[in-house]
Amino acid sequence: MGLKRENSRMLGKLAVITVGMFAFGYALVPIYKTICEMTGINILALGEQVLTGQKGQASNTQVDTSRTITVEFDANARGPWEFKPAQRSLQVHPGELMTVVYEFQNVQNRRMSAQAIPSYAPMQASAHFNKLECFCFNQYTLEPGEKKSWPVVFVIDPKLSKDVTTITLSYTFFEVGGKTPAAPVASLKAVAAESAGS
Repeated sequence: MGLKRENSRMLGKLAVITVGMFAFGYALVPIYKTICEMTGINILALGEQVLTGQKGQASNTQVDTSRTITVEFDANARGPWEFKPAQRSLQVHPGELMTVVYEFQNVQNRRMSAQAIPSYAPMQASAHFNKLECFCFNQYTLEPGEKKSWPVVFVIDPKLSKDVTTITLSYTFFEVGGKTPAAPVASLKAVAAESAGS
């Protein structure tokens, strides 16, 4: 009988402790928020003040609005599939966050894995073309007939030379682990003719 009573008491104490811990954890959020707002040490609390209009709206001072760069988008497919940008060009200010979408469709009757490799023109632009999100970072597997749209989120560094007014971002999409498509027959005949002539 004494052991049963002790177990009941222990269970009651544990229940009180559990409820107290839950209440303390629940109360921590408003306490933390209040302390941070009073001391001004929490960046999240400062961000909320900007959103609620307590302070002026912050602007991105990194954007160079005195310059405009034309970014052209190109797509090359190494295989029997469709691959293209949703738009051919954008007008961009250096430092401005931009997004463009590329569309892909596997028109084959089999599953395929593929990846894209980017290239830039002029070459000096590659060091200043910063991609924050890009489908070229990963390989993708697509089912027969499957369509995908992938974003490229980028920023052009304002340190890019002022004589660069146009950048071409080109992607070559190729199958991973697949066969490289054969060269067109006309190309093979031209190579054979050159070999026979020399």
